[in-house]
Amino acid sequence: MSRPAMIGSAPDSWGVWFADDPQQTPWQRFLDEVAAAGYSRIELGPYGYLPTDPARLRDELDRRGLTMTAGTIFEHLHRPDSWDSTWKEVSAAASLTAAMGAAHLVVIPDFWRDPQTGAVLEEAQLTDEQWPAYAARMNRLAHQIREEFGLRIQFHPHADTHVDTHANVERFLHETDPDLVGLCLDTGHIAYCGGDSLKLIRDYPERIGYVHLKQVDPAVVAAVHADGIGFGEAVRMGAMCEPPTGVPEMPPILAALAELDVEIFAIVEQDMYPCPADRPLPIATRTLAYLRSGGPLR
Repeated sequence: MSRPAMIGSAPDSWGVWFADDPQQTPWQRFLDEVAAAGYSRIELGPYGYLPTDPARLRDELDRRGLTMTAGTIFEHLHRPDSWDSTWKEVSAAASLTAAMGAAHLVVIPDFWRDPQTGAVLEEAQLTDEQWPAYAARMNRLAHQIREEFGLRIQFHPHADTHVDTHANVERFLHETDPDLVGLCLDTGHIAYCGGDSLKLIRDYPERIGYVHLKQVDPAVVAAVHADGIGFGEAVRMGAMCEPPTGVPEMPPILAALAELDVEIFAIVEQDMYPCPADRPLPIATRTLAYLRSGGPLR
């Protein structure tokens, strides 16, 4: 039995990377436009961008016919003595996410290179000693989030972080507890870092708990890697692009996800911070129409 992915979108597709930034789409406009584009599901986005009062946020979503699929938050558990600061941020997002009735918390590793300036902040690779400690802290985080908030952590590999390449994603999966930590498969970041989303779906079907659908422009990405350009500048260069103009191809991925026979939320994203205010809505509308044309989506 196959199950079509349940499609949604996120503040990221409206150029939103931060809780508060004058270059970003105001949250009211984001909610209005994501509904106008035809989506009925959203992610929380950066904690503090949408209202953090559960009653107010629920009212804003209900008025537009929207539901929330997941919260999103960064972590820095690869660093020693990072538990308290990570827990403070993650638990706040988890509390709001649970109050909205969502079941997932997308957790993203912190950057080794500044996402805006490209400045190197720390070593790009974890050592063999750091990997097990990082995995143990992630298992602890996932367990505590499940026990306190009833949410499942979906870990999101990301460009310019320590879990980026196909090999590093596999190492992370091998090091962490499959009963606690799921994988948010971001097809754009996997492709950006030279990985293979279809192979990850085939090799680790039991770990795929959530998906971000995204494409990259291979020519831009090749130039970015050749010149050692950071992710923020890569986005400004157009590394993330509108389907179906980039890679990976979406129909095979949607078909592979459908064959998993589990409930999968697939969130459409296109990183384009910063962007003109009138740019996101037409792209979001066209992307949803394109994805629906290739097979059943809900």
